[in-house]
Amino acid sequence: MDLKINGKAVQADAEADMPLLWVLRDQLHLTGTKFGCGVAACGACTVHVDGQAVRSCVTPASILVGKDIRTIESLGNAEQPHALQLAWIAEQVPQCGYCQSGMLMAAAALLAANPHPTDADIDAAMSNICRCGTYQRVRAAIHRAAGAPQIATAQAANLASKAAEVTV
Repeated sequence: MDLKINGKAVQADAEADMPLLWVLRDQLHLTGTKFGCGVAACGACTVHVDGQAVRSCVTPASILVGKDIRTIESLGNAEQPHALQLAWIAEQVPQCGYCQSGMLMAAAALLAANPHPTDADIDAAMSNICRCGTYQRVRAAIHRAAGAPQIATAQAANLASKAAEVTV
């Protein structure tokens, strides 16, 4: 089947029901997209299909012929990182890091659709699971990437004061 991945036409020799995740990882060696659960619950496998966040572990590659597929490998690079990647670092989002590619792709789709999301918008869009529990940092990083560092800073200060209350 002919697919368009990260702006390039590629050929994949896959059964019609093979999930996109396995085409990406096993055939095309694009290993940034992770396997987490296999049932579209965790979001580690999130990619973009025509600009929408899609869980690749349950999406048959055959239904994506003619669509624009983007993986984490297309988000940015060391020379030109995406604003979200910079914000992720600034807000110290990654802990174990396993969910991060899916989180970044979901956040990028959110910001493409809504350049200045509210906390409620972020909570609604970010259904990915982070086993390390970095949800507050993810929210702060999305606000930072959206150009609202004052919101992220206020949230960080609020979290710090709550942490101080707990330790007293």
